[in-house]
Amino acid sequence: MQQGALSFEEILDLAVEAFSAREPSGIEILDELPVPIYTTDCEGRVSYFNKACVAFAGRTPVPGQDLWCVTWKLFTGEGAALPHDQCPMAVAIAERRPVRGVEAIAERPDGTRVRFRPYPTPLFDADGAVIGAVNLVMDVTDRKQVAHLRSQAERCRRLARSIEDASTRKTLSTMAEDYEERARSLVRLN
Repeated sequence: MQQGALSFEEILDLAVEAFSAREPSGIEILDELPVPIYTTDCEGRVSYFNKACVAFAGRTPVPGQDLWCVTWKLFTGEGAALPHDQCPMAVAIAERRPVRGVEAIAERPDGTRVRFRPYPTPLFDADGAVIGAVNLVMDVTDRKQVAHLRSQAERCRRLARSIEDASTRKTLSTMAEDYEERARSLVRLN
């Protein structure tokens, strides 16, 4: 199976199906995907994580010990501290519903931060009781950086159009080109 052939939604559906049915072959496929996927039990203890989670989190999670998330520290999309027991995975389990449309920031033990979108989805047994949840984590750090760089380039262009001094206009145009090139470089890396 090629990851490029599947959308995030399809990968998430595959993960939910594999863990709901407890299919070892489905779980083995998830181990090889470059997309971070992990599960918790109904009390929030991490019970599974794939290899991509280690790279994403910058640490190896401890099954049965780590709670709610594979990350070391969490912050809201605005940068405020986010306790693990209030993270989207905890909300998904407590409210028995998938959580979508949220961005958060994970801090790794080395101090680097990564912006991401989580897709926590509760898992239910045959009687409808929550037995845990699966979460697919989409790193959006580069996408945000690309948008910021392009915004800065446009800002330099607007300023250049409003200034009469040729030397300043040239400097601003050069800065705009530099921002655009940095944005293109990030896009090429992904």
